[in-house]
Amino acid sequence: MRRRPITVPGVWHPVGPLPAAVYWRRRLVVLALALGLVAGLAWLAAALLGGPADGERATAAASTELPALDRVVPSVEAVRTPRVPEASTAAPSASPSPSPSPSPQAGGPCADADLAVDVRAPAEVRVGSKPTLELVVRNTGSVPCVRALDKELQELVLLDASGARVWGSNDCFPESSDDQRTLAPGEEIAMPLVWGGLTSEPTCSAQRSTPPAGSYVLRGRLDTKASGDAPLVLR
Repeated sequence: MRRRPITVPGVWHPVGPLPAAVYWRRRLVVLALALGLVAGLAWLAAALLGGPADGERATAAASTELPALDRVVPSVEAVRTPRVPEASTAAPSASPSPSPSPSPQAGGPCADADLAVDVRAPAEVRVGSKPTLELVVRNTGSVPCVRALDKELQELVLLDASGARVWGSNDCFPESSDDQRTLAPGEEIAMPLVWGGLTSEPTCSAQRSTPPAGSYVLRGRLDTKASGDAPLVLR
C-alpha cells in the first residue's frame, strides 16, 4: 500500500484510517516541541547578549568595593609616627649653692676643726736623758669654745726613722684628770710631758731600754685631734 507524504496541511487536517484523536495528539506533541525549541533559542540568545554586560557590572562593583584588609588596616598616611622631643636648648639651671655651715656658738664645745695641735721638743737630746716635751693646743676658731684637756686624752709617741714605735707617754705611767678649759680665739695652751729616756710599749710588759742615738720623730694627739710630726735627734 502506498503511503501519502506528510505535509503541514495533512497534519492539521489528517486523513487516514486512524481516529481523529490520534492525529490531534500528534499535533500537540509537535507544537510542544516547536515551542520548546523556540524558548531554548531565545534563552541562548539572551545569555549570549547579556553575559558580557553582567560581567562588566560585576567587575565595576568589585572595583568600587574596598578590600577587607583596607577596611581594617589604616593607610600609611593615616598612621602617625610619634615625634621624638627635641633636646632643650635652654641652659641648665645652676645647682643651688651649698648652704653655709652654721657659725660656731660662743661657749660651745671646740670641734677638731677649730683646734690646732703641735708638739714642741728640743732639737737635740742626750741619749738616756729625761727631756720635757710639750703638747700645744690652740683655738683657731673665731669664738671662745670649751675643750677637755684631761691627761688621759693627751699622748706623745716617739717613732724611729723606719716608723717603728719606740715610746708612748701613756704606756707605763698613765695619768688621769678632769680639766675642762675655755679657749679664747687664738689662745694657746702648752701641756708638758716628761720622757724618761727609755723605750716602752702599750702593755709596758716588755723590757725597757735606752734607744740608740739617731733621728726620731715625735707625734702627739689630744683625744681625736692629731698633730703633725716634730723631729727629735738623740746624741
